[in-house]
Amino acid sequence: MDIGTLAIQLLNALQYGLVLFLVASGLTLVFGILGVINLAHGAFYMLGAYLAWWFTASTGSLAVGILGAFVVSFLLGLVLETVFIKRLYGRDHLSQVLLSFGLILVLDEVRQMLFGRDVQSVPLPGWLSGTVTLTDIQSYPHYRLALIVFCLLVAVTIFLVINRTRIGMIVRAGAENREMTRVLGIPFDRVNRLVFAVGIALAALAGAVIAPVSTVFPGMGDGMLILSFVVVVLGGIGSVPGAAIGALLVGAIDTFGKVFLPEIAGMLIYVVMAAVLLWRPTGILGKREI
Repeated sequence: MDIGTLAIQLLNALQYGLVLFLVASGLTLVFGILGVINLAHGAFYMLGAYLAWWFTASTGSLAVGILGAFVVSFLLGLVLETVFIKRLYGRDHLSQVLLSFGLILVLDEVRQMLFGRDVQSVPLPGWLSGTVTLTDIQSYPHYRLALIVFCLLVAVTIFLVINRTRIGMIVRAGAENREMTRVLGIPFDRVNRLVFAVGIALAALAGAVIAPVSTVFPGMGDGMLILSFVVVVLGGIGSVPGAAIGALLVGAIDTFGKVFLPEIAGMLIYVVMAAVLLWRPTGILGKREI
């Protein structure tokens, strides 16, 4: 493999891992902080892509499309947590699975009514449609580079909020010991609502930013949901840094697996996950049981 090809594969792995982190960080917040298994997380990834397509087609601006997808999904998350999700706290996982599966069906019907069943594409603005020359015969798209930078900025923002703000302190405390934080009188009703809304908004944001380099189609979030759970389990439930490590690991395994071991690339991620869990059952940065 020459230097140019290696650089392209490294950039592809980084881009895929960062997009996967956006989805998985939202999932690990909801799962780790709220204790809710949200099978509808992938549906919000799909919804974000469709919203980005609709806003972009309506306004002619990709920036408006991405922002619109994030804001609408965040507001929808506030409503869903208030009406449905808050009733699941402390209940068994079967109730959570049934409700979130119902949300998948509802969101799919809403998507069909609003946007139809057609496969869509999101156009790029002219200044992002070019390429950067890597070698005499190889180049890399401007938008994919911009996507890497954007996802890095979002990831840094997530870490700063979690580690440098009061709400982040509450989130970390909730992930460590939810019962103790409740005893201390922390207003978890508002925190839970915010965490859930941000969680699904991050999934929608990932779908929105990936839409210009991928077709927008029904069911596009199904595979992403499975990979997000893999990332959460690999990194450690409730650990956002763990989700970052897991996402980058999955991105590298998937990208280079398709290059060097295409026959088993589809199962390679799960083999690595099994190996990691044999070494550390709680995940890479998961808290060990004492």
